[in-house]
Amino acid sequence: MRLPSRAACSVLCLVLVPAFLVLAQQPRRTLRAVTIDDYFQIRAVSDPDLSPDGRFVTYTVESHLLKDDKNEDRIWMVPTAGGEAVPLTAAGASSSHARWSRDGRSIAFLSARDEGKTQVWVLPRWAGEAERLTDTPQDVEDFAWSPDNRHLVLVLRDPSAEDLETAKARKGRAAVSQEKRKVQKPWVIDRLQFKTDEIGYLDRRRTHLYVFDLAAKTLRQITTGDFDDSEPAWSPDGWSIAFSSNRSQPDPDATYDNNIWVVRADTQEKEAHLTQITTNPGADTAPSWSPDAKWITYVTQLDPHLFDYATRHVAFSPARGGSARVLTLKLDRNADEPHFSSDGKIFFIADDDGALQLYTVDTTTAAITFGDGQRGERPPIGGRLTVNGYSIGNGSTGNIAAQISTLDHPDEIFSVIGGKLTQITHMNDALMNQLKLSQGEYVHFKSKDGTTVAGYLYKPLDYVAGRRYPTILRPHGGPVWSYYAEFDHLPQLYAANGYVVLFPNPRGSSGYGQKFAQAIWAEWGNKDFQDDMAMVDYAIEQGIADPAKLAVGGWSYGGISTDFIIAQTNRFKAAISGAGSAFFASSYGHDEYQRDYETELGHPWENKAVWEKVSPFYRVSNIATPTLFMGGDSDWNVPILGSEQMYQALKRLGRATELVVYPGEFHEFKAPSHIKDRLERYLAWYNHYVKGDSAPARPVSAAQSGE
Repeated sequence: MRLPSRAACSVLCLVLVPAFLVLAQQPRRTLRAVTIDDYFQIRAVSDPDLSPDGRFVTYTVESHLLKDDKNEDRIWMVPTAGGEAVPLTAAGASSSHARWSRDGRSIAFLSARDEGKTQVWVLPRWAGEAERLTDTPQDVEDFAWSPDNRHLVLVLRDPSAEDLETAKARKGRAAVSQEKRKVQKPWVIDRLQFKTDEIGYLDRRRTHLYVFDLAAKTLRQITTGDFDDSEPAWSPDGWSIAFSSNRSQPDPDATYDNNIWVVRADTQEKEAHLTQITTNPGADTAPSWSPDAKWITYVTQLDPHLFDYATRHVAFSPARGGSARVLTLKLDRNADEPHFSSDGKIFFIADDDGALQLYTVDTTTAAITFGDGQRGERPPIGGRLTVNGYSIGNGSTGNIAAQISTLDHPDEIFSVIGGKLTQITHMNDALMNQLKLSQGEYVHFKSKDGTTVAGYLYKPLDYVAGRRYPTILRPHGGPVWSYYAEFDHLPQLYAANGYVVLFPNPRGSSGYGQKFAQAIWAEWGNKDFQDDMAMVDYAIEQGIADPAKLAVGGWSYGGISTDFIIAQTNRFKAAISGAGSAFFASSYGHDEYQRDYETELGHPWENKAVWEKVSPFYRVSNIATPTLFMGGDSDWNVPILGSEQMYQALKRLGRATELVVYPGEFHEFKAPSHIKDRLERYLAWYNHYVKGDSAPARPVSAAQSGE
């Protein structure tokens, strides 16, 4: 239901945007409409990491291999000043999360090779083969270099009995009995939070921190207990490791009280002495050290009662514990990825007005540097973009590497040297130069109660003014999330097939302040419904949308919104509800959100009226819209149960409906064949019920066809 929020950059935007827009406006060569298969030609560029000397950037490139029905990550490197990009890892085995050693001589990364567990591997900077550093029974989930380059801190989940048996067999060069593999033991559950997507049922195995000695190849556990520890950050002096953990008592599963802690890196104790840095009752995450090791900056949420609806702020505290200082209260925007610069300021990414931008904040004055020109500090710069990640390296060069996308181009890596922005990767240029795109427009409109709402509007290719077109409303997931100024294949695909596409950011969305986000608290499907409808009305009033040919559909909370919408109005000719839910009392204890439900709605056996008010299932008899329901059978975020219930009800009522369940898929689909099948069904359903084409196609999957 909820999607992770992202952030971006404003100091970057101030000096970078003009150069970027020149690149974005370069003429294209051969132009054609976007197709379904183009999704699998886009290479997802992410995770830039700047070398300590600021001269090179490593990054990850994900490819969607439709023929092999899998995804593959490779690590690349490019000079910061621009030049030839080179792959550092070979095809055939996914590798990701590349991190430079502090001396810049080596690059460590994560990879699961030889069908084994994910381990840390290392490459020499200039030449040579990758060498596996770690050999743990379980997957390595994260790691960080020590300042002296002699150690790594690892994040490991306690190994299962199967992990230990497999590791023992591997070291003994013996195979694990196939008969033993077939026998699955029962899950024994005794935790309050007992389920999560992509893991499944949770037992008492927890994630903890370990220090790995590169020379001795030894591993030493430095945190323990019935808690999960993550996000390790090594202090610049090498003495300590900061991390985030919910160690609240008596039960960490019952609260949002995540805090920042520090542990000695050289501890030999089984029960290491920990220093608690933050005491805020909300979530404190993403720790990062100041260059002098005296301070730790982090992200804090001050109101645990609002959980995801609460604004995430940048704060910092003394590294030995003490009073915290929150720096971004006046900004009132979600902040992420704070990092100290060499001059003592803190960079961070903020979610602001349908874009992700980079900001800096002064730790002495709390003055925030903006780059959007909307608050009077800087002249307007124009253009919209999304910064999905950045790296400022470890040195004092002032160079920055950033992962940036715009409405007409997928993510690429850019560098900032001397205040000049330069695109230094070109993974998607050749494809994008072939495509004719709909130029997404960021529009504002008034909702029913007069509230100003914004969203992105895409017109069909070859749009003719004065002509009305079939229109698809696409509510977003979250609900605390937003549509951003970044490339998205789906609206381009719809626009290429003759549709107007509406991407609203209704109340509940991030990027417009905490009050805007919490406006739907315990009242889902009311104000956000009004705002979604307001964008439809806006498109009709502008003479763009055909009121007789409207469709709606979304995924996650977007699927939930779709259920709300079709239960309140029959103005839509077709709907697609992906990974949605409508009967929330039945989701309690079945999905992963029990704590959120209790915080926002109370217990279902005590607050029945509230639960029923927010559940569109009780209005199902009002639905006349032909609706396609779909989801993954392994999704514990929004389980397929919700789609099954809505499908069953509409089928019983004799409505036009269909249910598609994808085997082995979590909330976020992985298999390229399933993603292609889903896109084909999207178009077939809308084309049939909105445009009046032939009956919806039923694509045959590779598994069904025997390919």
